[in-house]
Amino acid sequence: MSPRASADDAARRAVEAVWRIESARIVGALTRYTRDFELAEDVAQEALAAALVAWPRDGTPRDPAAWLVATARRRAIDAYRRRAGRDERYAALAHGLAEGGVVTGGPTASGPGVLAGDPGSEPALLEPDRIDDDVLALMFVACHPVLSREARIALTLRVVGGLTTDEIARAFLVPVATVQARITRAKKTIAAAQVPFEVPGGADRATRLSSVRGVLYVIFTEGSSATSGDEWIRHDLAREAVRLARVLSRLAPEPETFGLLALLELTAARFPARTGPSGEPILLEDQDRRRWDRAAIVRGRAALRRAVGPAGMGPYALQAAIAECHAVARSVPETDWERVVVLYEALGRVAPSPVVDLNRAVAVAMARGPELGLRVVDDLVARGELAGSHLLPGVRGEMLARLGRAAEARGEYLRAAELCRSTRERAVLTAKAAALAATDG
Repeated sequence: MSPRASADDAARRAVEAVWRIESARIVGALTRYTRDFELAEDVAQEALAAALVAWPRDGTPRDPAAWLVATARRRAIDAYRRRAGRDERYAALAHGLAEGGVVTGGPTASGPGVLAGDPGSEPALLEPDRIDDDVLALMFVACHPVLSREARIALTLRVVGGLTTDEIARAFLVPVATVQARITRAKKTIAAAQVPFEVPGGADRATRLSSVRGVLYVIFTEGSSATSGDEWIRHDLAREAVRLARVLSRLAPEPETFGLLALLELTAARFPARTGPSGEPILLEDQDRRRWDRAAIVRGRAALRRAVGPAGMGPYALQAAIAECHAVARSVPETDWERVVVLYEALGRVAPSPVVDLNRAVAVAMARGPELGLRVVDDLVARGELAGSHLLPGVRGEMLARLGRAAEARGEYLRAAELCRSTRERAVLTAKAAALAATDG
């Protein structure tokens, strides 16, 4: 590799690393100064492109994040200068310009302060006392209820997580153009709805925080049990959700936020044992528990202790408590299944859903026998719940197999395999059906 190519590659890696770690701070600081979320994200991307040119030539700056913010803010000024109808706003931005590459003014009621001079001077633009508020406000914007679920996920991973559109598209197995369109529409929706860049208070804060947690949970769920494709676990996606949940628990240390973090940590702790050498799924009863991540279990249990609020446990905390039952048990038979049943019953009251009922059926079968568990499953069938999901016939097949009804169980496994979009999980279901066929024969 030539020296020039080596420098370019090193600069690219440096830019990627800085963006992945600092993207939320960078976009948050830019949004605070410009009061324009779409412009902030756009000029941040322009600054990244500028870094790919400047850093191989001039070397990586001493403070890369400050360099990116400085460059992006100057691009924002240029953008306002080009907008004919934005003279007043440009004047507010340009008010602090002075010679010598210093920052004057600062954020005020009349407008934000602006960097002047060479971005390479690297002033301290990421003010420590404002970073946390900026990142939390950015989360609230990206996960605003005015956006669709898909848009919230894409925008959160893009501007808070620092993932590229290519990475998001690969994670969710959708075209890059689809992800780009979702992000573009999300920005326009935020602008049209005039979503403020702020940390809300009161009831609005609780509603918006619930939306943020919901987005992180969906991201983690897709990473931990991929609904489609050839991989059963998408580790990068799941790790990103855990990282963002840790950030959120620091910025908004509320009981249910800790409940979410506990759930993600305790679930991720089992990842090392959930797949075999070829990526094939290993079910809970067959996992080598010695391979579970004990440090993640300790972190999860510590978070769970902070997840009990004045009204008791919320939905995430209850799920985390269930995960803890598995984490502390030495084997499936030694799991406290009666406690798991009670926890699922409580979860069904605070967050009712057919999936919760299906999981309760599994716990009932383990605690009290498959016949009682099958009754709960058949009740779901009678109600028409989860009709298009592979989960219901998969669980029903398991219970029928335990009851010795091999032919019926095999039919349920095959039906589940037909409905399943995950290649790895489908292989497990068809293997179970084949094993029953061989036994029956």
